[in-house]
Amino acid sequence: MLKFCCFKPRESPADNFHALTGAFTPPPPTHKAAGGAGMARTFNFKQGTKLVIKQGDITTEDVDAIVNAANERMLGGGGVDGAIHRAAGPELVRACAQHPEVEPGVRCPTGEARITPGFRLPAKFVVHTVGPIYENDRESAPLLAAAYRSSIKVAQESGVGSISFPGISTGVFGYPWDKAAQVSLEAVDAALSEAGEANSVREVRFVLFGQKLYDIFVAEAEAFTAKEDKEEL
Repeated sequence: MLKFCCFKPRESPADNFHALTGAFTPPPPTHKAAGGAGMARTFNFKQGTKLVIKQGDITTEDVDAIVNAANERMLGGGGVDGAIHRAAGPELVRACAQHPEVEPGVRCPTGEARITPGFRLPAKFVVHTVGPIYENDRESAPLLAAAYRSSIKVAQESGVGSISFPGISTGVFGYPWDKAAQVSLEAVDAALSEAGEANSVREVRFVLFGQKLYDIFVAEAEAFTAKEDKEEL
């Protein structure tokens, strides 16, 4: 079982750039098929929760909650974070600012999660979590797992039935994609298992940009669910 540690990276190089210049990098364009989605594969966690790996734009997801790969300040940024803030409207950053700082400049420490309304998004809620800047497996894996588990926990507390994740830490935070996919699936599965009958989440989606990242998550999902099926025999 993965154990959490208290290491908290303060900010990414991208955060420093944003702080100094006030600029952010817009997300790359998504390629949508009919219905606003690209390729998709469906699996099942052993608890019965549906697992969907798909290509698409997370800001258009018609689910109860989407997850934002935020920074510790929770005031917007680049990539997925910037895209979600733009789609949700200015109300989102004001709601984020209402979360108190737990220390100067930190509203959501790495590995934790906070929840706000979705405002202009199709999703009712946005779960904001902070993944780690990749250092090594020993330090980074527990923090990435904590980000997913914390997100599931706060979603369950709000009665969320369906939730869409991006590939947390797979962008400028530099987490190797195959390792990120493995940690992500294991962490979500563990969070669902721990909730037991109190689990409200019946569908988990990973909404990914790019064919390569999608293919890696699909391959990891195939291996993960095959292992679970074998263990039940």
